[in-house]
Amino acid sequence: MTATTLDPTTALIVVDLQKGIVGLPTVHPAADVVANAATLAGAFRAKGLPVVLVRVTGGAPGRTEAGRAGSGGQPPADWADLAPELGHREDDIVVTKQRWGAFHGTDLDRRLRRLGVTQVVLAGIATSIGVESTARAAYAHGYHVTVATDAVTDRDPDTHRVSVEKIFPRLGETDTTAAILALLG
Repeated sequence: MTATTLDPTTALIVVDLQKGIVGLPTVHPAADVVANAATLAGAFRAKGLPVVLVRVTGGAPGRTEAGRAGSGGQPPADWADLAPELGHREDDIVVTKQRWGAFHGTDLDRRLRRLGVTQVVLAGIATSIGVESTARAAYAHGYHVTVATDAVTDRDPDTHRVSVEKIFPRLGETDTTAAILALLG
């Protein structure tokens, strides 16, 4: 469903656009995803709306047969550093997570509620993991959800497609960065 409106207090949530992830091979060029997310972040900041920059520093506990990227050793020291193109500012909300989604085990919901946020726009990598988990949790917490479809990508084309075409429209609205910018005014 195309994006129709943005609530007066909408936050941008940028998921896992960090040095250790944007360098991985993805369906759509990560540089384009980062550029679109950075454009959204700049527009949200210009309107005085919250920008949330999420990074992951660990994996969920439990057994997984899929393994983890870079397993078998320590990631580089700058692995969790946010992509510099995002232009991190002092007043951005930075969330460091240990699970797939940005809400689980963090204070993100509390921080957004204190700001009166009622809607979130999502961008990031990976579409079917961090972005989708965050979108599902945002929906479950009662936020209106919008996903910038050209500001997300995945390592797997099939899971990316299913998230964008099947899951996100059930959770809220989807549209391009340009359309979301137009709604911001």
